[in-house]
Amino acid sequence: MDRLDRVLIVGAGFAGYRAARVLTRVARRAAEVTLLNPTDYFLYLPLLPQVAAGTLEPRRVTVSLSGTLPRARLVLGEADGVDLDRRTVSYTDPEGGRGTLAYDRLVLAVGSVNKLLPVPGVAEHAHGFRGMPEALYLRDHVTRQIELAAAAPDAEACRARCTFVVVGGGYTGTEVAAQGVLLTDALVRKRPLPHGVRPRWILLDIAPRLLPELDEHLSRTAGRVLRERGVEVRTETSVKEATADGVLLDDGRFVGTRTLVWCVGVRPDPLVAGLGRPLEHGRLLVDPYLTVPGHPEVFACGDAAAVPDLARPGEYTPMTAQHAWRQGRTAGINVAASLGRGQRHAYRHKDLGFTVDLGGAAAAANPFGVPLSGPLAAAVTRGYHLAALPGNRVRVAADWLLDAVLPRQAVQLGLVRSWSVPLDTASPELARMPDAPAESPPHAPSSNPPDGGAP
Repeated sequence: MDRLDRVLIVGAGFAGYRAARVLTRVARRAAEVTLLNPTDYFLYLPLLPQVAAGTLEPRRVTVSLSGTLPRARLVLGEADGVDLDRRTVSYTDPEGGRGTLAYDRLVLAVGSVNKLLPVPGVAEHAHGFRGMPEALYLRDHVTRQIELAAAAPDAEACRARCTFVVVGGGYTGTEVAAQGVLLTDALVRKRPLPHGVRPRWILLDIAPRLLPELDEHLSRTAGRVLRERGVEVRTETSVKEATADGVLLDDGRFVGTRTLVWCVGVRPDPLVAGLGRPLEHGRLLVDPYLTVPGHPEVFACGDAAAVPDLARPGEYTPMTAQHAWRQGRTAGINVAASLGRGQRHAYRHKDLGFTVDLGGAAAAANPFGVPLSGPLAAAVTRGYHLAALPGNRVRVAADWLLDAVLPRQAVQLGLVRSWSVPLDTASPELARMPDAPAESPPHAPSSNPPDGGAP
């Protein structure tokens, strides 16, 4: 019996998961599909802020890879090298073992990691928001700060623990601040803090408005909702330095806080930089068919790929979940075509609009260019997420219903510590272990802060 072509997909985010789903359906008799990923689940990132805010339980936004991709072979591991000449990918498994996978077709969908800026103290005192460990840490951390504030010896200490600073007014930062203020308000509703202190949320961005990459309707709606909830939105403002006691802003003001959430954007996974192929701002250059020039057997899609935007000649598609999801489908179709199943297609897209979930009955949306806000936008936004989720729809809807009628559980489990979710990591989906190399020691202060992202 002839050997099936080996298709290796590296990464199971929006692009990788969609590519695997398409391939296992279209080319299941022509290819053996292997999926290499550090975790056994696909993470629906747009709903991660609701996990941090206690609206959704963690497993609601994770979709089992083996359960939903039964025809794909799952290999747990983190890719750390690609040999284009030998057509192999090396990886490290969850227990530190080394392995190598050979391929006939390769789909690189490794995604992105937290974007770093050379701001003193940020790497030590901030946390990102790209993976489940960071969301779980933030949920515990915010709860812990409120509890410690209730026992603080004076108003200044209480105020610092109840001040939460979010840097970055894009999708993630806006949604983290919007969901976070609802969480802290719920935590203090039945047990007011001493000294007359109220939780304080500050959202910073160097742009002149929130959500600068989206249209002004979404920006205005989000800004209005946040300000009505008491969030201090400070545009054209950034962090000059971060310390264990607070942040120094570029206007000279110092804000006492124990929480710094870093949501300034993302950068391509550093794996693609080691391929020795042309890059565009750290992203692997591909043609409109998502193949790497000079290597027709290698495809790339998602945040780590610089895909030509055929709707805007000379530009590349932005790093969004919406593009990654669609590119994954195109990659799957084109890989199948290279195996003799169907015809290949260039990646083209048409904007369907965007949604920003602001928690409760508030949201901003512009489906097909129609501006919406309030409860209608919230219904459209949640309907979109339920439609886009590849699983767990009933459980997510049930959690939303329960959140609307029951109080949130104000407990911290303490399972994810500050030192296990460093900002500077190439694997935000994995919590660092105490014996991992290049890691902060377990005795690092647990009062260090957190961070946050959408499609």
